[in-house]
Amino acid sequence: MVYVSVKVLNKEENISLDSIISELANADPDHYVGGIGLFIGLVKGKVNGSTVLSLEYSSIKDLAEKAMSQIAYEISEKYDLKGVLIYHRVGDLKPGETTLVIAVAGKSRVGVMPALAETLERVKKEVPVFKLEHRSDGDYWIVGDSTRIPRKTG
Repeated sequence: MVYVSVKVLNKEENISLDSIISELANADPDHYVGGIGLFIGLVKGKVNGSTVLSLEYSSIKDLAEKAMSQIAYEISEKYDLKGVLIYHRVGDLKPGETTLVIAVAGKSRVGVMPALAETLERVKKEVPVFKLEHRSDGDYWIVGDSTRIPRKTG
């Protein structure tokens, strides 16, 4: 049995790394967790030489959580993990604020590290979270990891 926790969180909701580590460390009742991999995504302060004022995240919560859950279960099976946690924030976030937390727990680093990387890439590509970057040179929709499309106004 694998432990899975996925959430779309509002900007104001707290993310406790201590709680995440505790949840995943105890995900397996037989205590076979030997490693936890953790990724924390932050809003960048500069992009292409322009100052980022904020990054506005939005989603359809039910669809986003369903997609994250599917990813978590598929990754856990592929890498024989004991736990997968994916939290994604929505709202208008400022540079330096946490946007995404992914944590995976497994028997050893051999499965944990590639599972963490693959989970991140899949979340970026498959989860319906929409990003509007407000910068000193205008507003840009972000598609995928780095494609920026100027927002048309009026």
